[in-house]
Amino acid sequence: MRLATVPQGLVGWHCRAPRPAAKRPGRRRCPTCQPRALCVPGSGLHQPQPSPTAAGDEAARGLAVEKFDIVKKWGINTYKLLAERFGRGSRTVDLELETQIDLLRDTKRKYECVLQLARALAHHFYSLVQTQHALGDTFSDLSQKSPELQEEFGCNAEMQKLLCKNGETLLGAVNFFVSSINTLVNKTMEDTLLTVKQYEAARLEYDAYRTDLEELSLGPRDASTLSRLDAAQSHFQSHREKYERLRADVAVKLKFLEENKIKVMHKQLLLFHGAVSAYFAGNQQQLAQTLRRFHVQLKAPGTEKPSWLEEP
Repeated sequence: MRLATVPQGLVGWHCRAPRPAAKRPGRRRCPTCQPRALCVPGSGLHQPQPSPTAAGDEAARGLAVEKFDIVKKWGINTYKLLAERFGRGSRTVDLELETQIDLLRDTKRKYECVLQLARALAHHFYSLVQTQHALGDTFSDLSQKSPELQEEFGCNAEMQKLLCKNGETLLGAVNFFVSSINTLVNKTMEDTLLTVKQYEAARLEYDAYRTDLEELSLGPRDASTLSRLDAAQSHFQSHREKYERLRADVAVKLKFLEENKIKVMHKQLLLFHGAVSAYFAGNQQQLAQTLRRFHVQLKAPGTEKPSWLEEP
């Protein structure tokens, strides 16, 4: 048997023992210190490493402080609302005023529906008037180009012109109705509801300070409690005055709003009924008289391109 020759440089390479790793001077584990502590030889100083439990407690405390700051930013209104829901505080209720406020909100929703439908009516009626306008022009043109049907086309052209003229008058009345309802809903009622929101916010603050004052009054009377009690009494009194002032403002605005609503709607409903009935009855004089009665001004001539009805 022949043995394979091995290169001279590789003889004995696999028989050499690995060299021991050199020890690095410096820090080493100290058996007398905490499990994760390091010590410097010859210095007598030990450097402790924070344990996972301590780090977790610190993070939990930081998270709690952050959440507490967020809760503080909610303000007194949120605090009072939560207190009412969990039974900690009581709610001040003015039954008569709350009933009127609920009625106002319901009335506003219904009037918004009327306003939306009236706008849709004005839009569709405007399209009808424009269609009658185009149809009258077409009949008039055909009456000139069709001698054998000139009289028939001419009669229909005159009829469409008359309908379009009355339609423009009725459209003016409908637009005036829409404008008045829009002012009543989106300005007058909205202004009153803005005061209502301020009143409700003041009521929450008043109840919050009242609850705090009641709790302090039932607690022990020491030096610190007496100072807090005086501060709570001062806050309670100032917010009570604010609440009562806004409650009076809401009552006055609700009264004036009801009177204004009746006055405006009485006029607008009579105008709407008179104009619509006169238009569909074909009574042009009554339609014009209705607009004059309620001082409805149509667009003055010259403000836009003259209507085809005014062309000679």
